[in-house]
Amino acid sequence: MVPLIVFLVGICLLSVFTYNTNVQIQKDRRTIAKLNAVTYGQRIENDIENGIEITDTLKQVLINGNGQIIDFSKIAENLMSYSIQSVQLAPNGVVTEIYSEEGNEAGKIDLLKDSKRGEISNYAKDHNTIITQGPVELKQGGSGLVVRNPIYLEDENGQEYFWGFTIAVLRVPEVFEDSTNALSKFKYNYRLLREASVLDKKHVVVDANCDKMIRPATYNLTVGKEKWKLEIMPRAGWSNSTTLYLIFFGGLSLVLLLTGLTIVLFLLDERRVELKELAHKDGLTKLYNRYGFDEMAVKMISKNPKEHCVAVLLDVDDFKLINDMYGHAYGDKALISLAENMQKLFPSSALLGRNGGDEFCILLSNCTMEEIKEALIEFTKTPKTFSYKGQTYSFCISLGYAEYPNNAIERSQLMRCADAALYEVKLHGKNGCMAYKEGLQSGVRKQLGFVLNDISENLPGAFIIYRADKEDDEIFYANKEFLDMAGYENLDAFFNGTKKSFRNLIREDQQKAVEASIWNQIESGSKNDYIHYQLRRQDGTYIPVLDQGRIVESKRFGRVFYVLFMDWQAIQSHYSEKFNAKDVR
Repeated sequence: MVPLIVFLVGICLLSVFTYNTNVQIQKDRRTIAKLNAVTYGQRIENDIENGIEITDTLKQVLINGNGQIIDFSKIAENLMSYSIQSVQLAPNGVVTEIYSEEGNEAGKIDLLKDSKRGEISNYAKDHNTIITQGPVELKQGGSGLVVRNPIYLEDENGQEYFWGFTIAVLRVPEVFEDSTNALSKFKYNYRLLREASVLDKKHVVVDANCDKMIRPATYNLTVGKEKWKLEIMPRAGWSNSTTLYLIFFGGLSLVLLLTGLTIVLFLLDERRVELKELAHKDGLTKLYNRYGFDEMAVKMISKNPKEHCVAVLLDVDDFKLINDMYGHAYGDKALISLAENMQKLFPSSALLGRNGGDEFCILLSNCTMEEIKEALIEFTKTPKTFSYKGQTYSFCISLGYAEYPNNAIERSQLMRCADAALYEVKLHGKNGCMAYKEGLQSGVRKQLGFVLNDISENLPGAFIIYRADKEDDEIFYANKEFLDMAGYENLDAFFNGTKKSFRNLIREDQQKAVEASIWNQIESGSKNDYIHYQLRRQDGTYIPVLDQGRIVESKRFGRVFYVLFMDWQAIQSHYSEKFNAKDVR
């Protein structure tokens, strides 16, 4: 009887264990699938947003050109990539410019009156919102997504009027094929869906590698105002039949070896903990990732709903320049250094996380904005550094914060308030710390300097942008070609060397005359000024330059100068018969 009892008990235990193992395998696979859905869903979201940004770039060029684009084909050529089928302009809703035009001539239509595109195009126009259509079949083969961005400009009376659309046609699946190929490589079935339009909430399939999904892991994307959805599941299903058979029949012969079963359970539990850690922590900084931070923040607030706490958002100023000048490996070093500073300064009870890229988040419990203000200011102003080829380089951060429950009672709204304060700091020159206050709008982005980073380095010529104020000018931006001309290693060195003042670029004995000449030209009614003088370089030497400036009005910054610099000696060498400019002495 004892062997029978042992056998029966062993069979029962083995049956229970096999069942639990199956549940655990499904749970682990679902956890991993959810993590992959989040990871690749965010990548797909970024890929689509990058495609949409092409229309924003054209929009900015139109704004700067007062509704005109000079040499559209050249600009469009620079914007094209493997995943872009074409770039188009539609003044007053009529497509007139298409790059590349070959094979796309049939696309020159009146979007507002077209039977297939009119309703959604008029919606985009009336609501001033970006819309996408598709997938649509392309005559060149394959499918595509059509992005239309309505453009509103101001006339000479300051009244907004509808200019038309900037349009980009994105190839599907090329626009996000790195992510979908990775899912296929990892043996996942996937299906990417989107709302048919903002007028039709029914989901349509954009891309898929299978016909049927069984209880898929889902990640919801937001592209503009449209809702997208990524569904994935393991190609072999949620269970692993081979593993289950091996466990059962192997366990049947080892039913008396209870120690072996204990080891298996331990290994499974250890694997579960490991997967949970991977799902919640950022691999680079070891702080919570966005998913883990959000989950912990909700628990933290709900545990003591009446207790005040402060949410903080911060990012690295000009982080793209660090990556561009020193490489992504050293950009990672800067992020690791910043994470270590956060861990040193803030108490162990603080919730620290990395949202992604160079953006970090903090939740400080049991405190108010007034109580934590000095500590946040100290953290913002404390020098932060990273090493590059044996030398130490510094970088700065911008920081915004908001208080629960005074500013918001929901975690997501609280973070949006901190985000609004962060970008208000950006609007005031970066490297600062600001508390949220009523009136700040979340999502505001500083246009000067940020949008130009990706364009300016490829435009011929050295230029800067600065606030046009006789008494208190401030340089906002300088491209790399100007930094090279003036002998500066990077933008931070340039800002430090000039104290962000345009007049500090002019030889001392010429400053008054140059500034007087510029303002005389502007005050005479011209939007442009031309002046020749000696430009001061970082090493104290001077080079003669021709300065061509244009003054524009900005809603947020008042009058702003866009200034192009040309090497005077090069001009004289190549165009001596065309130019006869006088030096200002």
